[in-house]
Amino acid sequence: MTGLRCLSKRPGQGAGAVRDTGPVASGGTGILTSSTESMAPEVARRTWPRWVGLAVAMLVVAVAAVLRDDAGARLLLGALDLFLVVRGALLLRGAASGTMSATMAGRARGLGAVAVAVGAGGLVVALASEAVAAAVLLVAVPVLLLLAGGALLGRGGTARRGGQALLVWAVLVTGLLVATGVGQSWERAGNVATVIAALAVAALAVPLLVGASGLRAVAARPAPARTVPAACAGCACGAGGCGA
Repeated sequence: MTGLRCLSKRPGQGAGAVRDTGPVASGGTGILTSSTESMAPEVARRTWPRWVGLAVAMLVVAVAAVLRDDAGARLLLGALDLFLVVRGALLLRGAASGTMSATMAGRARGLGAVAVAVGAGGLVVALASEAVAAAVLLVAVPVLLLLAGGALLGRGGTARRGGQALLVWAVLVTGLLVATGVGQSWERAGNVATVIAALAVAALAVPLLVGASGLRAVAARPAPARTVPAACAGCACGAGGCGA
């Protein structure tokens, strides 16, 4: 009889079960979450080594791009565009998996398609010529700084102050590149843009390492114990059948 009473409550408990899984689903978004503290321990265990690996790869690429005068721009542009292609492919796969809502899947599909297209085009440029790759960075560096600063201005608090700082840096960098191109040569200005882009990539690796450290602390926490409703106590499905 206990088992029948438990099974009879399934229809009424369906909505509650879905609500209970909400935090777990949102915690599995990884890098999309605003705080590493909200990530589930099992997701953090899988995510923090990836963040460390990505940060180390970014530092290696940045150092190599500065040291290689003959191929620094191609290396840096190629690495950035390869990241865009991989990230875009992951977004497209996630959108097609059916685990996202229709709105989120549409956004992921659009962003993924743009990332793949831009990344593929950049890879072609990086493979073609060092001079063309340097010219792309010469234009892309100040434009991306302006776009990032403008995007952060729409937020509040620390993000807004960071956007203001980025806009100031964008103006200074643009002035430096134009002065170098006019006063010396545009080839030299492309080399300066490559160094600035490499420094930006290395700087972006620092938050990744900090975030990975926080994720490692989250991963060390014990997984929360699964709670069984009192109505299912002693029921055969109380061990997981109802939830399944």
